[in-house]
Amino acid sequence: MNYDPEKNGKEGYELAIEKCREKLLSFPRVKIGDCTLYQGDCLEIMPLLPKFDAVVTDPPYGISEAAGKNKSRGKLAKATDYGNASWDDKTADDAIDLAILKSGNAIVFGGNYYDLPPSSCWLVWDKLNGSNDFADCELAWTNMKIAVRRLTYQWNGMIRREKHIPRQHPTQKPIEVMKWCLGFLPNKQTILDPFMGSGTTGVACAKMGRKFTGIELDPKYFDIACERIEEAYKQPDLFIEQPKEKFTQADIFEEAK
Repeated sequence: MNYDPEKNGKEGYELAIEKCREKLLSFPRVKIGDCTLYQGDCLEIMPLLPKFDAVVTDPPYGISEAAGKNKSRGKLAKATDYGNASWDDKTADDAIDLAILKSGNAIVFGGNYYDLPPSSCWLVWDKLNGSNDFADCELAWTNMKIAVRRLTYQWNGMIRREKHIPRQHPTQKPIEVMKWCLGFLPNKQTILDPFMGSGTTGVACAKMGRKFTGIELDPKYFDIACERIEEAYKQPDLFIEQPKEKFTQADIFEEAK
């Protein structure tokens, strides 16, 4: 039997790709417009995905923010009780390292809690928090070669912005804050968020005409993200061309993208 190294290598590569595709399709997956959402562990799913133009994410900070801390905060407005969970008990260093490798540009909220390289550009969100024990600002690490930028946008208390949007996650970000972040990436069309949470990055992408891939481990938050992103396509921003696909459960035989 003659051995053909080129043919053998090609067959091996095609087999490996098919195995990866089969594994990726084993995860629950929902396609909404230009957004593809996976429910599962991002460390298992990300190696099966292609590269992206950018990662824009808000990972765990390792400060136990999900452990019922929010319900004791605030003096003027009653704080929401999101229950007690452990997903924010430690940082997700391996996942963030992999996400950055998978992407050209990166915006990582809570980057000050991670061991990331020095950066000339931090994005600073000034939350105008007032009298409570929330941080006055949140910092997003980036690998962009521009100067530090700051946005003032109130998100807590009785006069917070986006009051019409329910707070469904203890670390949920405002849509306008995530749109502000994406504005620094005008030519980046494919966006990854491996810690999707309640889906705000996906909502911002839907409103700005970007292609979004989100991953969320918690089934409850995954369902919330699906609902919010579907709703975002029903109320598109003006002058943004919207995809024509409808909200469907991803077909297991459809090509994974």
